Amino acid sequence: MSQHIISVSARHRETPFTRRVNAAGVKCYSVYNHMLLPVFFDSVEADYRHLKDHVQVWDVSCERQVEIVGPDAAKLLQILTPRNLSTMTVGQCRYIPVVDDKGGMLNDPVAVKLAEDRYWISIADSDLLFWVKGLAIGFELDVEVFEPDVSPLGVQGPKSDELMARVFGDAVREIKFFRFERFDFQGVSLCVARSGYSKQGGFEIYVDGTELGEPLWDALFAAGEDLNVRAGGPNLIERVEGGLLSYGGDITRENNPYECGLGKFCSVDENSVCIGRDALAEIARTGPSKQIRSLAIEGDPLIPAASPWPILADGKPVGRVSVGVWSPDHRTNVALGIVDKSHWDDGTRVIIATPQGERNATIMEKSFK
Repeated sequence: MSQHIISVSARHRETPFTRRVNAAGVKCYSVYNHMLLPVFFDSVEADYRHLKDHVQVWDVSCERQVEIVGPDAAKLLQILTPRNLSTMTVGQCRYIPVVDDKGGMLNDPVAVKLAEDRYWISIADSDLLFWVKGLAIGFELDVEVFEPDVSPLGVQGPKSDELMARVFGDAVREIKFFRFERFDFQGVSLCVARSGYSKQGGFEIYVDGTELGEPLWDALFAAGEDLNVRAGGPNLIERVEGGLLSYGGDITRENNPYECGLGKFCSVDENSVCIGRDALAEIARTGPSKQIRSLAIEGDPLIPAASPWPILADGKPVGRVSVGVWSPDHRTNVALGIVDKSHWDDGTRVIIATPQGERNATIMEKSFK
C-alpha cells in the first residue's frame, strides 16, 4: 500500500487520545471530519489479524456528533431520514440513511436517542452539521443543533466484552446490540454502546469532554495487558470482508439508499415527512438500476487505489469497484462495487480493469462474513 505524508495544521484537529495514539506507534493517519484518524500501527495486514484474534482500542473521535435538542428534535430527525423512527426508544441506536431532496445519500450515521427531546447523530465523513442546521432554520423548528465535545473511543474484537467488564463491571456484558447504557468512570457518567465499525463485535464509549480521554485509554490498556490489547482503528481488509460501506468512498450523494442496499430502512408512504420522500417513492416503485455488491477478484494481491476500477462484461462497462484488497483469510482479493442490474446476480462472472491488469471476478450477493 502506498504511503503519503500528511501536513498537519490547525484544520486537522487532534483528539483527546492523540498523544496516546502517537505513543502507541501509529504509522499512518488519515483525515476524517477534519480530525486525525489512525489507519494502522504495525501494518494493515498485521492489525487485521490482531483485530480478529484479540482486542483493540480505537480512537474514532472523528465520528463527530451532531446534537439535536429541543421540542422538535424528533421531527427534525424524521425529516432527515426515510427510516421510520417512531418506535425508537431512549437508549437505542439506529443506523439511518440521511438523504437530500432528490433522495441522494448525504451520510449514513448512527442516531443515538439520549432523551425524548435529545439525539446525537454519529456521522460519517461529511459536514452534515450545516445541512441539519439549514433544515432546522428553514422549517422554523424549535431545536438547537450543534457539535458537542464528544469523542467516541472504540473497543473492538473478540475479547472486547472481557476488557470492558474489567473497566466498567460485568453489567456491560448485558448491553444489547445497538443499545447503550450509562456507566460511571472516575465519577463521570458515560454512554457505552454495543456498536462499532467492524464485524468482530465490541463497543463505543462516548467520551464527553477531553479530560477523561487519556485516563480512560490508560485504564483499558492496564486492564487488558494479558488480553494482548493494542491500539488499532477501522481496518480496510476487515471492513471490506464484512461489507461495511464507507461514505465518500463506496457511497456518495450520487447514490440513493436503494442502490446502497438500504431499502429496508426506507418508509416512503404518505405518512413520511422525509425531505426526499417523493424521489425515494419513485425509486421504490421502479426499483434501482444498480446496486452495491461484494466481489471476489482472482489473481495475486491487488494494491488498493484511490480511483475506481471499471467492471466490464463483454468489453462494456457494467459498474465500478470502489475498493479492493487482498484478504489473508479468504485467500482472494475482496472488493465492493456498484453493479448494473443486468449483472448483479450472485455468481455472475465479470472482468475488473485494475491498475495491475484485467482480472476475472465473481459477483457476490452477500459479503464474505
